[in-house]
Amino acid sequence: MTETGELTFRRVHRASPELLFDCMTTPEHLAHFWGPAGTTTPVENIVIDLRPGGAFETTMVSDADGGTYTMRAVYTEVSRPHRLGWIEPGVEGGMHTTITFTDLGDGRTEVVTHQTNVPEAYRSAEARAGFATSLDRFDAYLAGLDD
Repeated sequence: MTETGELTFRRVHRASPELLFDCMTTPEHLAHFWGPAGTTTPVENIVIDLRPGGAFETTMVSDADGGTYTMRAVYTEVSRPHRLGWIEPGVEGGMHTTITFTDLGDGRTEVVTHQTNVPEAYRSAEARAGFATSLDRFDAYLAGLDD
């Protein structure tokens, strides 16, 4: 067994916690930004059963070669619009992701994504950079929405 660790990503968005939560939990929104640059996640490749114990699955498709990567998770926490959590039992260590949406009171919301039991490969500079491009895609998508 390899050593696991933690990762935390923070972003501030000019949007309400409700809109941000809904974007993260609605396939029609999620399909626009889920996955790093160079991938797409078609809406038909997204399963969301939004309740503790419910399934959260996505299959990303590489734009370059059509290869796929499927994430299978189970929701552990669903508290709209404040917190969302899931565990990926198939990832060594059972990687757990928690997203917290904090209303800053000025039309902006801080979104903190915290992951525990993160395998070493997911903590590499390349993997972190890929995750950051997904956050950039989220920013770009939000810029085109009305709150």
